[in-house]
Amino acid sequence: MGLLDGLRAVLGLRAEADAKRDAHPDDLFGMSTAYLTMEADLGYESMNEGALCFAGVDSRRFRDAVDEVEAILEAGREETGTDFSVTEDDHGYHWVILSDSDPEDLITSLHFAADTFIEHGYGSRLLAAVFGYEDHEGPAYWIYSFRRGAYYPFAPRSGRERDSSTEFTLEAALDGELELEREKEYWYPLWPSQSGRRPWE
Repeated sequence: MGLLDGLRAVLGLRAEADAKRDAHPDDLFGMSTAYLTMEADLGYESMNEGALCFAGVDSRRFRDAVDEVEAILEAGREETGTDFSVTEDDHGYHWVILSDSDPEDLITSLHFAADTFIEHGYGSRLLAAVFGYEDHEGPAYWIYSFRRGAYYPFAPRSGRERDSSTEFTLEAALDGELELEREKEYWYPLWPSQSGRRPWE
């Protein structure tokens, strides 16, 4: 199974078939308190970045939905200061990438973007929302799988290695604060491209 097939299986069709409950964009607001725990209790600093991953559809109607997401984020940029861009990665997946030093604004903007896709009937195209943190040992991400309706930690290290100890520590620390994915087979790594530093690069 290749990387692309793996992503489709774990965050896509298989996850949808095995879903225990419907995903809801309001789940993203769980990060509003979780980031405080990450910073105050665990010593992580926010990267001030988050991203929404989705699978595209070759249709004008879907393009209109993406255009509306961009229009909403553009309208909110002056008020919240949240910068954004929309890109496609090496695997053919699309990302709405947001940057803001205020975590609340970042989370709210991600919620608006996800909710807009759902309102247009494209909730099934949403794959994941990603929130970035880092400490002296390296980056750590919280990934929300829309198909599973749950979060899981991802701590990538050089050489495409994962820091499992860090991931389990984060799981224990945020248990009860976030809706966590209990089945580890769904803790799928979102590796960046060879030249990228973030999962969406």
